[in-house]
Amino acid sequence: MAVSAVASAAEGANPYGIDALWNQGDVVARTVLIILLIMSASTWYVGIVKLLEQRRLLKHGRNLLESTGVELQQKAVAENDDVLFTAVAVAGIEAAKEHKGELAQRVDLNTWVAMAISDAVDSAGHHMQSGLSVVATIGSTAPFVGLFGTVWGIYHALTAIGIAGQASIDKVAGPVGEALIMTAIGLAVAVPAVLGYNWLVRRNKLVLDMVRVVAGRLHAGLLASPAK
Repeated sequence: MAVSAVASAAEGANPYGIDALWNQGDVVARTVLIILLIMSASTWYVGIVKLLEQRRLLKHGRNLLESTGVELQQKAVAENDDVLFTAVAVAGIEAAKEHKGELAQRVDLNTWVAMAISDAVDSAGHHMQSGLSVVATIGSTAPFVGLFGTVWGIYHALTAIGIAGQASIDKVAGPVGEALIMTAIGLAVAVPAVLGYNWLVRRNKLVLDMVRVVAGRLHAGLLASPAK
């Protein structure tokens, strides 16, 4: 009974599915599948990491916007986020401390602090873009990687037809199925990458807008009560 059940399951297995593609595919087909798998894993890894980072930074930003003046400076430094809010606060505080002597005679405090904070905000923007280029690249190249697999499958179909001397369905179904699966996998990798990239970019904008608001308040606070 058990043997017959296994045999029936084996007979009912799809001979043109992904398992068959991997088992019957050559080195090129398997390499394309591995590349697409790596692309997909990279997309989800970067997306999850960036999402968690953005949630944390938005929470920090909302917390900071509840304060003003010296309290805001102290809370921003205490956040210990070296590349965003803390970096902006430290840059402004250090600039205010450096503004003395000949420098103070040549450049006013407002301009000097504004330059330092602006540079820190620009650095924060560059940091927030890290990883997104990977997702963008995957979104734009995955369809072509899948297309390469499609072309390779069609080549196998034509080869099978040439060897058999006739275009019977049993000779070309496997290679054509391989080609279609490659196309589908390429799109399945590209679509989440494109959608994820656009979503992460929008959330990055929210974070950077909050950084700019915090930077503006830090700037005003440092002009009102410069750090000593």
